[in-house]
Amino acid sequence: MIKRRTFITLLGGAAVAWPLAAPAQPRSMPVVGFLHSASFSTAAEQMRGLRKGLAESDYVVGQNLAIEYRLADGRYDRLSALAADLVQQQVAVLVAGGGNAPAQAAKDATANIPIVFITGSDPIRAGLVASLNRPGGNVTGVSMLISALMGKCLDLVHQLVPNGALFGALINPEYSDSDLQLRELEEAARAIKLSIRVGEGEH
Repeated sequence: MIKRRTFITLLGGAAVAWPLAAPAQPRSMPVVGFLHSASFSTAAEQMRGLRKGLAESDYVVGQNLAIEYRLADGRYDRLSALAADLVQQQVAVLVAGGGNAPAQAAKDATANIPIVFITGSDPIRAGLVASLNRPGGNVTGVSMLISALMGKCLDLVHQLVPNGALFGALINPEYSDSDLQLRELEEAARAIKLSIRVGEGEH
């Protein structure tokens, strides 16, 4: 997976190359498409970080770069249409955040536009990339591998309550990666021989 500086360089490089990739409909500046599964308020930090990182590489929104935002507001069924809309806008690069679903929607929408994802789970298991060293295709990104910490979190809880035999967990069923999270949680529980009871919470 790519580091932060490489992440920004990819965005900038794709933006510079945009006029050559889409000469049929010229614009005054290249456009970055931002696709997210959540609301504007939830994704605000990522949007600020994107603009800040671009500015550090001399890409300033409104001066030599534009960003088109498409947010699904927690409605994952809207992601395919939103991704298709950004592709139709002929953006230079697609940034997908908020889990694997936006990245998958972007991947399904185009095989030509570079896609940079931000996720907390394993992008290989999710089918987004072939490997961490060689993602392949037009998709790359950053994974915090938060889901990989589930086993450690469960182990810490067990250390706090060593005599506990049954532990509870809340999972949002509307979250697109909930099945993957549940599998990883159950695998972690089996590894340390604990029982897990899963409840469904609201986003």
